[in-house]
Amino acid sequence: MSASALSTSAAMLFERNDVRVLEAFRGGDFDYVDAIGEVSEADFFRVITERKILDKLAESYPSPRERHDVPLWVYMASNLSMRFHGEHHFHAFPFLVRCSSMIEAFGPAMGHKATHPETGDISLRCAGFNEKNEYDRQTPCDQDYLRKLAGDTDAQLLQSWFNREVVGIFKQHHAFDAEGIFIGDASYLFVPDNEHYEGSSRLLFDEQNHPVDSAKLTREQQKAYDWRRCYKLVTLLHTNRAGEFFLYGGLRLTAGKDHEAPVLYELVDEFVQCHGRGVMKRLILDRGFLDGEKIGHCKRDLGIDVLIPARKDLEIYKDVVGLAEGGLLSFQPVPTPSPRAPAVPVHRPESIRKREEARQRTLAKKKAEAAQKTQEVQKLRKPSPTGTPPPEQARSEVAAVLELRTLSTCPVPIHAVVNREIDRDGHREHWVLLDTATIPEPLATREEYRLRTSIEERHRQLKCFSDLAGFTSRRLSLVVNQVVFVLLMYSLLQWYWQRIRRPEFNPRTTARALDQLRPTMSVILIFYQGYVARLAPLEYQELLLTLKEEARLKILAKTRRLRRGLSHQLDHARAP
Repeated sequence: MSASALSTSAAMLFERNDVRVLEAFRGGDFDYVDAIGEVSEADFFRVITERKILDKLAESYPSPRERHDVPLWVYMASNLSMRFHGEHHFHAFPFLVRCSSMIEAFGPAMGHKATHPETGDISLRCAGFNEKNEYDRQTPCDQDYLRKLAGDTDAQLLQSWFNREVVGIFKQHHAFDAEGIFIGDASYLFVPDNEHYEGSSRLLFDEQNHPVDSAKLTREQQKAYDWRRCYKLVTLLHTNRAGEFFLYGGLRLTAGKDHEAPVLYELVDEFVQCHGRGVMKRLILDRGFLDGEKIGHCKRDLGIDVLIPARKDLEIYKDVVGLAEGGLLSFQPVPTPSPRAPAVPVHRPESIRKREEARQRTLAKKKAEAAQKTQEVQKLRKPSPTGTPPPEQARSEVAAVLELRTLSTCPVPIHAVVNREIDRDGHREHWVLLDTATIPEPLATREEYRLRTSIEERHRQLKCFSDLAGFTSRRLSLVVNQVVFVLLMYSLLQWYWQRIRRPEFNPRTTARALDQLRPTMSVILIFYQGYVARLAPLEYQELLLTLKEEARLKILAKTRRLRRGLSHQLDHARAP
C-alpha cells in the first residue's frame, strides 16, 4: 500500500469483490492476506463508509484546526469506535484499537497485526499519516491527538454540528419516518460534587431525583433531601408509531438549573429552519414543556401538532374534569391488552407436543380448583354489616372534548382527551392530554402518548450501559464531546440495525445486541488493488490446494517477502 494513499482526506475502504480478487489470486496476484473474526463493528464501519456517511461527518465537523496532519475521518472513526465499545478514556485507545475491528474494516493500509520485539505481545503496525513519527506507529493516530482535538472543539459548535449537519446526513439517507413523530425530553446528568465541572449546577433533589426549591425550605427541612451537581440534557428523539427505532434529531446540554422548555422550543425552531417544514409533524412532550404561546407557535407557524399532558393547576384541566364529574362526557372503555401467546413452532416433535398438552391440562385443573375454593370461601363469609359492595374491576376510560379556548396563552384551539382511571375500590382519578390536532378517536391519541414513556428505557440504556454521564473530564468541551458522540453512535447503530433488517436489536442494549451478532467463526481476507474477498477457512484451504503450480510458486514467493517484512515492522517500537 502506498503512503500517498494513506494521506487522503476520504475514508479508505476495500470494496468486497470475491470474483475479481479470487481470479487474481488464481493467477498468483494478491497484496495481503489476513485472518480475522467477523465482528459486527467491522461491518458497521464498512456500511457507513460505503454510504459516504463517515466522509460527510468528517467534512462537516467543526474542527478548530486549520491544518490536519491526520485526516478527520480517522478522528471520527476512532472516536466512534471508542463509544461503540463503551470506552470514554482517550488513554485507553491504544489498547482498545488492538482488540476492536475498526482496523479490519479499513484493511492493511491502515494497520495490521505485529509482534512487539521486546514483550512478544500482539500489537499493531500502522503506517501513519505523516512523517513526524520517530518510532514505529502502533495506532492509526495518537491518543493525545484524539483528546486534544476533542477538547479544543467548541462545545456550542459541536452541538450545532449535531443538530444541523449530522441530522441533515440522516435525512439524506432517508432515516426519518413519513409520519414525522418526535419526542421531546429533558434528563439530568449527575456528576461528582466538584465545582470545577464547567457549566454545571448544584441543586437539591428528592429521593426520586426530582428537583426541590431550596429557597422554600428551612435548613432543617433541607436535610431530608440531597444536594447533587448536574447538567441537563434536552433532546429530540425521532421514532415511528410502532417504536421500531429511536433516532436523535437534536440535543442541547445546559446547566442543571436552566428550565428545559425554552431550550426545547429553540431546538424545534432550529430543526425546522435547517431541515425544512414537513419533516417534524408530531411533537410529544411531557408537562414540563407546557407553554401555550410556544405550542401555538409550533402549530400555526411550523405546522407541528403538539401532544402534551395538562397540569392540574390549569383552568383547562379543571374545566374538562368538571365536565367529566358532572356526567357531561361520553366515556368509552380502554380495552385491556391481551397477553401475547407464545409462538408455537410449526414442526414440533411429537414427544414435546404431548408433554405440553399434559402440562396445559394440569394448569387448567389447578386453576379450576383454585377458583372453586375461592367461591366456597366467599359463601362462608358473612355479609358486611355496612353493605359494602364487592370490589370493582380496575379499568380505564377515555373521552374527548374538542375546540377548547380556555388555555388563554395559546392562540390556536386545543382539543383534550380526558382519561379516567378507576381502581378496584371505585376511586376515580383523572388526567388530561392536550392536543393541537383534531381527535377523531381518543383511544388512538392515548395510545400515541405511550411513545413518550418509552424513551425512559432509552435514557436508562444510555446512562447504565453506554455510561452517558460517566465523564472522564471536568472540561465542558470534553463533556459535550462525550454526550454528542455517544448519542451519534447510538443513532448510527439504530440506523444500521434497520438497514441490515434486524429491527429486533433496536430495543436492546448495544452490548446485548453485539453479543448476539458476535460470530463463532473466523474468515480469511484476501486484499488486492482496493478489493477484498472473504472466505471461510475451508474455502481458503480448497483454493490453495487447487492452484496451478505457476500461481502457487508466485504466491509462495510473495508470502515469504511479506513474512520477512512483517518480522521487522516494529524494530523501532516505543518501550512497553
